[in-house]
Amino acid sequence: MLDFETYQELIGLYAEYAAVLDSADWDRWPEFFTDECLYRVQPRENFDRGLPLATMSFESKGMLKDRVYGMTETIFHDPYYQRHVVGAPIVREVDSRHIRSEANYAVFRTKQDELTTVFNVGRYIDVIQRTPQGLRLKSRTCVFDSEMVANSLIYPI
Repeated sequence: MLDFETYQELIGLYAEYAAVLDSADWDRWPEFFTDECLYRVQPRENFDRGLPLATMSFESKGMLKDRVYGMTETIFHDPYYQRHVVGAPIVREVDSRHIRSEANYAVFRTKQDELTTVFNVGRYIDVIQRTPQGLRLKSRTCVFDSEMVANSLIYPI
């Protein structure tokens, strides 16, 4: 069982994560993770069948920083805004080192001169670790419901 104070901190982690992505503060994104971490964006079909293929898969904070550099300095794409709507996290398991939790999410995308569209919908499946800096993601798997991702996936989910 998770105490109230820790659950409030968990809610804050989810909210701040979404706010950082929505404000395009990309340099802060890797700081939500431990140094040795896993970040994956995976279609539901593959996740449910235990298949390893993922749309994105990064295995360390260094790889996340490389992604930030790539998407801000080298990848050419039409700019767009994101808006995350994240449900309240459900705590699945707690032990002395980790919190395993899940939360539903919806990401909306707005391109200049276009209407807002639903970009990606699914759930976060997380392993969260307490560190001296607070709660950090040891693992985040973004399991999206659609078998397709509109255009290319540039920004983190």
